[in-house]
Amino acid sequence: MDELLSRRRGSRLFLAHPRAIAAFARECNKRGLYPESVDVEGHRIPSWRGVPIFPCSKIPVNGGHTSSILVLRTGEDNQGVVGLHQTGLPDEYEPGLSVRFMGINEKAVIQYLVSTYYSAAILVPDALGVLENVEVAHPRD
Repeated sequence: MDELLSRRRGSRLFLAHPRAIAAFARECNKRGLYPESVDVEGHRIPSWRGVPIFPCSKIPVNGGHTSSILVLRTGEDNQGVVGLHQTGLPDEYEPGLSVRFMGINEKAVIQYLVSTYYSAAILVPDALGVLENVEVAHPRD
């Protein structure tokens, strides 16, 4: 994790599968390290060296044993990772958010289909770092 941070300036966040976060916490505990958590919009998030570690279940766990941890620098001004919204969607409520009326059911409940369309772009290659083959399971699991 330190190497990921040292290879890029201005890292803003880590992304990791919840099992990878748990494995990281176990390893810290074994070594007597107690990483602090940081406040992000009123929520306490685990962190490493002050950089929050956000859970992301979209990062796969390969074979049930290994995963990856990503670190990102964000924002256009920092030449980092930026979010992109698709505009011009049918039934668009705001950029990238579509809200479509689906009808009223037999219990008089109104139903809507809410869809969001969001992409990310990496402005320069060093804005994203990946730590691969992170062991997330005990050998006996």
